[in-house]
Amino acid sequence: MKNYIIRRLLQMIPVFIGVIFILFFLLDRAPGSGASAMMDPKMTPEQKAELLDKMGMNTPWYERFINWFKEAATGNFGYSTTHKKPVTKVIGDYIGPTLLLSFTSLLFAVFVGIPVGILSATKQYSIADNFFTVVSLIGISIPAFFFALLLLKFFAVDVRIFPLFGLESATLRTTSFFVKAKDIAWHLVLPTLVLGLSQAASFMRYTRSSMLEVIRQDYIRTARAKGLKEKVVIYKHALRNAMIPIVTLLAFSIPGLLSGAVMTETIFGLPGLGKISVEASMQRNHPLILGNNAMLAMLVLISTLIGDILYAVVDPRVRFD
Repeated sequence: MKNYIIRRLLQMIPVFIGVIFILFFLLDRAPGSGASAMMDPKMTPEQKAELLDKMGMNTPWYERFINWFKEAATGNFGYSTTHKKPVTKVIGDYIGPTLLLSFTSLLFAVFVGIPVGILSATKQYSIADNFFTVVSLIGISIPAFFFALLLLKFFAVDVRIFPLFGLESATLRTTSFFVKAKDIAWHLVLPTLVLGLSQAASFMRYTRSSMLEVIRQDYIRTARAKGLKEKVVIYKHALRNAMIPIVTLLAFSIPGLLSGAVMTETIFGLPGLGKISVEASMQRNHPLILGNNAMLAMLVLISTLIGDILYAVVDPRVRFD
């Protein structure tokens, strides 16, 4: 296992460099730049050329990529001109709400999707199975932004149960940790439903399909013939062998939730990475775009590694050495 992890970590380095290289190249070829947002319309051509030279924009793009990557290797991802601070500091300021939203959405998806998938598989073709199958298809098919607007219209505008936007109440004046935590949790209910619904539907579909395949195996019939309780047969023997596809989905759900938070945070006005990612794209803030996507690329690579390691935990037959 140790040799496998080291080998995978070494393989991740060229993949990460390739992803960042492609992203840097595409941003360089995109219209506009970070310098254009800083240029005053009254600036003379000489002043504009001086600004471009100061920002290093007059050098070839591949030289700028090499210089940027050297700095990024030391932890310096550049400077965000719109926030007036380093990119790492901007990401650090806004990553908290995004991680909180992604974590709660993942918990919702796992603890709703997997049990429902097991129930649908064990009650195949029943009313409950048909109902959850239809709900899961709706969850996968419905656009996140449309579902978010429906929830806001009904629960925040018409009924006014949940807040309309933000992460905290503007009128809340307290130092109590529990009161603040309750207020934040109340603000996260609707965003969590929006971001977690499609993931929960995917978990439900994968769990159902995998469980149906496993419970038809001979060893499951043998376990039942031995007189084992149905719960033991399902949750000890069948579920563990059905977990490998679910582990794969779980590994890719983590970066998927972070990237999916862009639309959700924008609609609900949450001060997270999704919100500043949209702003960075509109403002041509290339250092911040590169920093955000570098973090997401690394997260995807790490998630796939964790997923491969979990295979061995779920299935003892899997060996990497």
